[in-house]
Amino acid sequence: MAGDQNDDLALKYRALDETWKPRVETPDAVRADTLLTFPYEHVGRDADVEITTDEFTALCPWTGLPDFGTLVVRYVPAERCIELKSLKHYLMSYRSVGVVQESAANRILDDLVSACRPKRMTVTLDYRVRGGLHTVVTVSTPRDGS
Repeated sequence: MAGDQNDDLALKYRALDETWKPRVETPDAVRADTLLTFPYEHVGRDADVEITTDEFTALCPWTGLPDFGTLVVRYVPAERCIELKSLKHYLMSYRSVGVVQESAANRILDDLVSACRPKRMTVTLDYRVRGGLHTVVTVSTPRDGS
């Protein structure tokens, strides 16, 4: 009897993959065009800016299941600063995108550097434990070798 119940549950479990198919967007759905900047009023004086959110969400490109993480952006503005509401909209555009953590971190770095051209920037994407594994990806870039 217990074996029959386990077999029935196993069949139902496998059927989940067939019946629940989330719509997984490609990285083209990321809306870098929403990023806005404003002038940094203290050009020539370095300011360490840190932006943190624990609401980053994207989808696993293979399973369609959500990944949740904490995103930390650290940068030193050259002439422009990142406008926070537009950053929130930009990050929300990842919610239906299938992307691995390493690619998401690099894409975020590239898009933010393109938007505000900082002296230097570091992006850290810390995903919550999944399958017993904890991963943190950190990428950074200086501007013009500085």
